[in-house]
Amino acid sequence: MAWRRTRDAVRRGRRPARHGRHGREGRSPVVRPPLPPLDTRVERFDLAVGTAAEFLRSAWEELRDVSFEIADMPQATDDDGIPRWQVLTEAKRIILFRLPIERLSHLHRNDELHRRMMIESCVFRAAAEYLDRDPWDLGPERFRFF
Repeated sequence: MAWRRTRDAVRRGRRPARHGRHGREGRSPVVRPPLPPLDTRVERFDLAVGTAAEFLRSAWEELRDVSFEIADMPQATDDDGIPRWQVLTEAKRIILFRLPIERLSHLHRNDELHRRMMIESCVFRAAAEYLDRDPWDLGPERFRFF
């Protein structure tokens, strides 16, 4: 038949250059390199807690040796329900529980900014409990306009 290639035509290189011996060499990968890296809720939570903790450590010398840790869930409930954080003053530890903070908070607008603000407010309230102060007192003097 006239429309079929003969073996001589294949040997002479008339086959497209993107194919190999079995016709499969030049295929592209399934996941291409320009895809952005995966961004998970755990990583976003960790970043929000870390930046708020570093801000508080720079503002308060009493918090410089305190360890801010993240756990998924508390071991048990307390009288007020499911705790969002646990403050261990003797051990110099503040443990923030990711799932209660993320899932039990009632946001008036459910977007990335408000979720981050909720996480940072929990860090501030836990640090205020550790220092036995009001959370509004933790901001440095330059943010007070009254």
